[in-house]
Amino acid sequence: MAFDGVVTRAVVRELHKLIGGRIAKIHQPHHTDIVMQVRTAGETVRLLLSANPTYPRIHITTEEFTNPLEAPMFCMLLRKHCEGGMIESIRQVDRERIIHIDVRTRDELGDTATRRIVMEIMGKHSNIILMDPQTGMILDSAQHVTLAISQYRQVVPGKSYVAPPSQHKQDPLTVEKQAFLSSLDWNSGKLDKQIVEAYTGISPLLAKEIVHRAGLANRATLWQSFSEIMAAIERHQYTPVIVESTDKANFHVVELTHLSDAVSVTPFPSVQECLQSFYEGKALRDTVKQRAHDLIRFVTGEKQKNEKKIEKLKATLQEARDAEQFRLYGELITANMHQMKRGDTELVTVNWYDEAGGTITIPLDPLKTPSENLQSYYKRYNKAKNSLQVVHEQIEQAQREIVYLDGLLVQLSHATLQDAEEIREELVEQGYMRDRKKRGPRKKKDARPELEWYRSTDGTDILVGKNNKQNEYLTNKLAGPFETWLHTKDIPGSHVVIRAREFTEQTLLEAAHLAAFFSRAQHGSGVPVDYTLIKHVKKPNGAKPGYVIYEQQRTLYVTPDETLVRQLKANASSTHSGGR
Repeated sequence: MAFDGVVTRAVVRELHKLIGGRIAKIHQPHHTDIVMQVRTAGETVRLLLSANPTYPRIHITTEEFTNPLEAPMFCMLLRKHCEGGMIESIRQVDRERIIHIDVRTRDELGDTATRRIVMEIMGKHSNIILMDPQTGMILDSAQHVTLAISQYRQVVPGKSYVAPPSQHKQDPLTVEKQAFLSSLDWNSGKLDKQIVEAYTGISPLLAKEIVHRAGLANRATLWQSFSEIMAAIERHQYTPVIVESTDKANFHVVELTHLSDAVSVTPFPSVQECLQSFYEGKALRDTVKQRAHDLIRFVTGEKQKNEKKIEKLKATLQEARDAEQFRLYGELITANMHQMKRGDTELVTVNWYDEAGGTITIPLDPLKTPSENLQSYYKRYNKAKNSLQVVHEQIEQAQREIVYLDGLLVQLSHATLQDAEEIREELVEQGYMRDRKKRGPRKKKDARPELEWYRSTDGTDILVGKNNKQNEYLTNKLAGPFETWLHTKDIPGSHVVIRAREFTEQTLLEAAHLAAFFSRAQHGSGVPVDYTLIKHVKKPNGAKPGYVIYEQQRTLYVTPDETLVRQLKANASSTHSGGR
């Protein structure tokens, strides 16, 4: 992973400014994440510690987090032992991805005590541990590791803290030239892999950069490349950078010159800003996918059911179109009734509607009289004729269901945890799902959902609905009749409203970018976006949540730009608390 020991060293260096700061508040927005508000002499910052199995990290952040109504037990324990405490030290352990944060606080008796928060960044085994450094006892952790999971060490309350197993690698910052050269097998090749296996804190990404800078690597050039990079790291001379390639993004605190397929290279003034930019939204998206996995699977299943239903209905439609054949049989039986009798199995007669004057064979039920055979065919004719209208209506209904469910899937692809929960509530209200939660008496819920707030370059507010509850509130209740409404043309997406009667072409274009970005066409180009006044937007009676019809629209074509969306969000965040 890119968050290696060298990045950890750079992060810890920048976090030294928090030493002497006081921990004012602690929150746990997700079971793997802790956010601590730290007050220092110059500023108040939020420190994120995440043991997310996909995106483990630690850095200062300006991201907004949604906290649960009731704090988890681990959060309550951290508050008890660390809230109000002063950070005494922040240090990296042996060039590893392990950080110790020591906090001076007071125990239940009012005596001075020290608590240690251990941040272990180890991929899916990452953890946040609270311990007593005097006794070595674990007080609690974000992730419990029992004997059933690991025989080497258990991370549970009451156990002694045992560090992750050492890999017995060398320190890259202290190794001498001769030792470095002798540590490599020059005949086996794959020098970058050998460097990773021999030295602590060096990721495959950094090892490839070392070998790349050595050119046609020999002993002299490889040592020069290695020693120059390590010397800069020793002096804390870092170059935080994000490199976007065609199919992947990478970050590091060392310039990544070996990534030849780079589409963009973005330098940052600090490691904290680099990490926030890289991880922002990624961990949340992963968490939403995990939390809403059953929701996405359910909606997808409902969509597939309707698609299969349409296939069957179209087959029924084809059968119903045979109704005219039954009518013809009835007419010909009526004309030939005098020639028929019970027991006949067929009627062979001239087909009046055949211009060539050919004959037709009509199957008969020998157990029925001619009159009963006649009534049978007319009954099948009327049933088939009547079913045509019903089948058409059922196909249209199934198509509307697919459009609605398609919209939900798009909303889930952009959803926060709160957005996903509102979508779940909507599905319960619409009768698609049962409410599995046993709810007792509770306070009336605020009928005003939170909306995504953006601000255009010229200072005009733009609101975005991220699900149907938000869309309906924004379009049908909040927005004024002369405000402008936008939506992707014939593509599932968010409702967007420009909150002004008059605005510039730039604001209109930026609002169109938001509508395109928060739609199924997020990664498309030349996306059509309709816009019209709110007074021309109506919800038909009985329509699904979020569904509207509109008129007097015009259309813009835009290519969604994520960088622009972030900037519009940042504009709003500087004006509205929490971007709301």
